[in-house]
Amino acid sequence: MAELKPGRIIDWRKLSQGLAIFRLVPVEAATFPRFEGGQSIALRRDDCLLTKKVKEGTEIRYVPDLDEDGKQKHGPVTHSYSIASAPFETEQGNYLEFYIVLERTLEGGPGRFTESLFRIESDGNDRLAYMERIVGDFTLAKRATGFEHVLMVATGTGLAPFVAMIKQLHFEAKRDGASATRYTLLTANRTYEELAYNRELQDLEASKAFDFIYVPSVSRPTERDRKDARIGIGRANNVLRHLFGFQPLESNAVAPELPRELSVAMLEQRIDPLRTVVLTCGNPGGMADIEWIAAQTGMRFEKEEW
Repeated sequence: MAELKPGRIIDWRKLSQGLAIFRLVPVEAATFPRFEGGQSIALRRDDCLLTKKVKEGTEIRYVPDLDEDGKQKHGPVTHSYSIASAPFETEQGNYLEFYIVLERTLEGGPGRFTESLFRIESDGNDRLAYMERIVGDFTLAKRATGFEHVLMVATGTGLAPFVAMIKQLHFEAKRDGASATRYTLLTANRTYEELAYNRELQDLEASKAFDFIYVPSVSRPTERDRKDARIGIGRANNVLRHLFGFQPLESNAVAPELPRELSVAMLEQRIDPLRTVVLTCGNPGGMADIEWIAAQTGMRFEKEEW
């Protein structure tokens, strides 16, 4: 059984009220297990808001677990997250990086685990334990071997595993030379400020170390975004629909647009459905729609399972 190890949070960076990037380092003289881009690790905090499961008819809900004074109890909670740092970064710097969202309950309250993490800004509690085991098969070796083109589609913090993959591919291409495989990353968030890793991914694309195209978009565009030739408009699944000539999933959705420096014709030529595998991670509804698009076009579909 994997051992629980003590760690602490460093380099906490808040992108918006509900999104943040941080790094985890060991407290003891320890190193993290080796891993591949796309894998995940279980993290634990000891001061999380606790809930309990209740059944109402056939419906199961999770409600606050209250003490005798009517206050919500605090205790340990464990949650797994995809690693956003590339394997070479972890080996060189002995840290793991994560891209997280402040989760919300169905009633609108903050999620148990992430509420505790975001509280670091007010109480300074930087302790974060981790299981000394990195797992998962959402990797290029397991999901994309044999395909000429890998299309990665991320919504929100579902970008994390793809960031790890792309950074590792760039590192290996600079060291060993690029493979013939083409990679395209299509990612979206609500605002420009929430496009995590945007500048870094633009730089990796510009280096031309390997065949990589980056397609970012925002679903709540401002005038600034519409003037930016490097930023597209729309949710990730709707931008993908646009590429294949399908209407947006929602009737009231903002009309999807590619970044002006790209074109549908160029991406159509790049994406041969029969030689493409589409990997997706993020919002369940978005992933379900991407699966539908893949089925219509003949692309192989793979998603991160949680």
